[in-house]
Amino acid sequence: MAMVVKNNMSALSTLNTLNRNTTALSKSLQKVSSGMKINSAADDASGYAISERMRVQIRSLDQANSNAQNGGSMMKVAEGAVSSTVEILKTLKEKAVNAANDTNTDADRATIQKEMDQSIDQINDNANVTFNGQYLVDGSKNKEVHQTTTAMTNQSLNTATAGTAGLTDLKARNGDSLNIHSTDTVTISYVKDGKTYTSSTQVGTNTLSGVISDLTSGAVTVRSTSSQIGMDSSLNTVNTASGDSAITIASSTSGIDGQVAGFTMYITDNKGNVNKSANAALDAFDESIRAQNKSEDNSIVMQVGTKAGQSIKVGLTDMKAQALGLQGKNGETLSIGNQEKANAAINVLDAAIQKALDQQTTIGAVESRLEYTQSNLTTASENVTAAESTIRDADMAKEMTEYTKNNVLMQAAQSMLAQANQSSSNALSLLQ
Repeated sequence: MAMVVKNNMSALSTLNTLNRNTTALSKSLQKVSSGMKINSAADDASGYAISERMRVQIRSLDQANSNAQNGGSMMKVAEGAVSSTVEILKTLKEKAVNAANDTNTDADRATIQKEMDQSIDQINDNANVTFNGQYLVDGSKNKEVHQTTTAMTNQSLNTATAGTAGLTDLKARNGDSLNIHSTDTVTISYVKDGKTYTSSTQVGTNTLSGVISDLTSGAVTVRSTSSQIGMDSSLNTVNTASGDSAITIASSTSGIDGQVAGFTMYITDNKGNVNKSANAALDAFDESIRAQNKSEDNSIVMQVGTKAGQSIKVGLTDMKAQALGLQGKNGETLSIGNQEKANAAINVLDAAIQKALDQQTTIGAVESRLEYTQSNLTTASENVTAAESTIRDADMAKEMTEYTKNNVLMQAAQSMLAQANQSSSNALSLLQ
């Protein structure tokens, strides 16, 4: 190459190399300092976009996991309230069984009644439990329900039993006669709006449906004598557990205000003796459909996924004393003032316990599901993070090697640029 002073091409070429090495060193330094091989879209446009989408998913999964944890905490609060109610109901049944024993005087029963009244008031307090200011089991978080009527089904009577059957013709499930005679007395007790009603009449020629309607003044009637009981609150058809025909009785009015609880029917002979075999079959009307008021869909929705609609929905029913059949709308509580009332109260409390246990089962199932959901979300977040790391995280050993190489090259280019700049000075020596 000719010796020139205007355009030092060696110096220009070396300068360009130096600039490239400086840029490469800068990128290597950024990767080493940040720990990521992709720091901007310029480093890897497609990789950057994929990584950012994964980061959005990771953050969404972590938030969904947090939602599930908070939902679990909410359910634990609800479960605590219902569990307390179940324990109270256990105690109340114990008290009712005690009060049904005639070794107690009316004064004794009055004392037990005071304890029951306080316990029933505590059930209402339990129903007013809140989480983050929201009531849970007072009925305000119920799912969409259609107003229903109390229905009670008896699967201890013969499957061929119809409402028009005479009381003296009634048979047990196995076909054996219940040995009810026309001279016997039939007694029916039930609780409605917190008040206990009891009526008796001679069996005579009365039919099952006739005596139920008469002794309850039409408050309870025979609804069905088939395997199909009626629609539930979600308008689903309800059948007997066995699938066989059975007698179903129902309250004449729907909703909580019209519900009937503790339906008790028993036979005594003309000497006052109890017909145990008949009573075992007749006192087996178990609640098959719970009376509920119409409600809009106010279910609790827990967002536990990264997509719209990936949620768990749970409706919590009313756990107040009135909804459980223990109290009337005017505040009158379940009475155990005498033997007959205490006896009716036993069945009321059995039904209330079943309602509370059903609610507890619902809450427990949701809690269990939320635990599985949290485990799934944690695993998903971990796996997506691993995939994102593969795309974006720097291999530090490799990047340090690259950094060292670029650093050496930059220093070499600086040294060579200094040498190239001397070539013009060499050309000036010819002019001396």
